[in-house]
Amino acid sequence: MSKQYQKAGVDIELGNKVKSKLPQLLSSTNRSEVLGKVGGFGGLFALDTKKYKNPVLVSSVDGVGTKLKIAFEYNKHNTIGIDLVNHCVNDIAVLGAEPLFFLDYIGLGKLEPKVFESIIEGFTKGCKVNNCTLIGGETAQMPGFYKKGEYDVSGTIVGVVEKDEMITGENISDGDVVIGVQSNGLHTNGYSLARKILFDKMKYGVEDYINEIDNVLGEELLRPHMSYLSLVNSCKKYVNGIAHITGGGFYDNIPRVLPKNLDVIIEKNSWEVLPIFNLIQKHGKVSDEEMYHVFNMGIGMVFVMHKKYVNKFLKESKDLKYKSHIIGRVEIGSGKVKIL
Repeated sequence: MSKQYQKAGVDIELGNKVKSKLPQLLSSTNRSEVLGKVGGFGGLFALDTKKYKNPVLVSSVDGVGTKLKIAFEYNKHNTIGIDLVNHCVNDIAVLGAEPLFFLDYIGLGKLEPKVFESIIEGFTKGCKVNNCTLIGGETAQMPGFYKKGEYDVSGTIVGVVEKDEMITGENISDGDVVIGVQSNGLHTNGYSLARKILFDKMKYGVEDYINEIDNVLGEELLRPHMSYLSLVNSCKKYVNGIAHITGGGFYDNIPRVLPKNLDVIIEKNSWEVLPIFNLIQKHGKVSDEEMYHVFNMGIGMVFVMHKKYVNKFLKESKDLKYKSHIIGRVEIGSGKVKIL
């Protein structure tokens, strides 16, 4: 049966051989709460309830989107896992949650050992940095479903936060200050538009060195999504709201934590937009409104707080090697974002 299955495109023996290295890789991310072993039907995690008065589990699931297309073309796969872990970590960190464990899914047409190992190494690196256990996952060989050399990934994360310490945005008030923390590039959003402009319209290749960004295009577009967890942990006792600037940009993400009777005013000249965004806007003739609706424009996470905490936050940000800027304010309104 396995020989017939192999002829159909699914190599069980190769899959088992490649996965034999997983226990060692995954164990390097283990927290003390992990039980059992790699390869079981489910990952086991014993939450230490004695550490919490009223724990709330926080979960999120996401993918990398068409950024994968860049990885395929540039043949670089060791950053994709980092992208996915950090994206998921940021999504639950905005609620004040500590990441506990992460699960991955990889779907592909043909299992390529070197590519598979590179992806897993990325997951491992991302989990280590965020003190998050890579507790398990699924690798699905589906011949005929994906184009040659292509694959898809998704990740699920589970974290925990004390119920009375959750950052929900409900305490955001008129007069609060909005601080933006710099990203290092596109992160994992806006790649469909970026690819259409840079590759289809401008005919650039991933190997091309672009003077305007002082980098090889493939390297620039594959910069790993940053994690802001350490900064969130340092300030979560006094911030009123946090927004991860992902798909939907400023216009869609900030309102997710904004009370309905308040607006956020963003002053777009309060930070220096990264060259990659200027390149995309210039060649694509994209309006400012659409740029701020699709991309993070160099701001990966937004923090909202009372003005008395601003200097404290800026110092903590600098100490943790993040670059932060006061980019706006909160005022009476109807739950919208205005960019001036």
